[in-house]
Amino acid sequence: MACPIPLRVIRRISSLRTQNFRPVAPIRRSFLTLPGSELISLKETRILPYESSSLYTLIADVDRYSSFIPYCQESRVTKWSEPDTKGKRWPEQADLKVGWGGFEETFTSKLNCVSDTIVEALGGDAVPAVSRQHSLGHLSRIESPAIPNNIFKRLSTRWTVKPLSEQSATPGVARVLTEVNLAIEFQFSNPLYGSLSKAVAPKLAEVMIEAFEKRAKLLLDSPRQG
Repeated sequence: MACPIPLRVIRRISSLRTQNFRPVAPIRRSFLTLPGSELISLKETRILPYESSSLYTLIADVDRYSSFIPYCQESRVTKWSEPDTKGKRWPEQADLKVGWGGFEETFTSKLNCVSDTIVEALGGDAVPAVSRQHSLGHLSRIESPAIPNNIFKRLSTRWTVKPLSEQSATPGVARVLTEVNLAIEFQFSNPLYGSLSKAVAPKLAEVMIEAFEKRAKLLLDSPRQG
């Protein structure tokens, strides 16, 4: 015959079960804690052996970005400025389609152009860096806010060209040189994009300016060879 268990022992066991075997809530990682939502700032500089005006023309040719800018699949200018003091029109707004890692997104970018000097593209809540002194009479364009989109909380891409000169081997002849600066600042709206692009993002400015350097060599060296 089995020995009966005293009531006080049963109560003690029940108490231990309550204290030591409480169900543990499952650990959930919030989607908002995924990496990649931080603000990233990148800069790159190159000295290229071409006229600054020729390089600027390539940078301002936003319609051709999809043919050489990495991750840019489509580019189309949708709005142009009024003629500047030289009668030249510059892109003011463009639709860009970017893609990587199987994802594709299209967004609208606001463009600020200073003839032969600066091309600035803005998206999200980015603030223009182009000053009023450089606005060439287009104050409404320069001061207008960037355009919200689903991919970037903030995006600022700023190309700057600066003519230089260097003494060549021939006395009295200066070698044509131009300093090209690229500054990028961006923050993804969706942390998932940051997570997917974390291997690419830190090198974005470097690969963009290298692609531009190849573009300049392809288009600007060809006439010399002819």
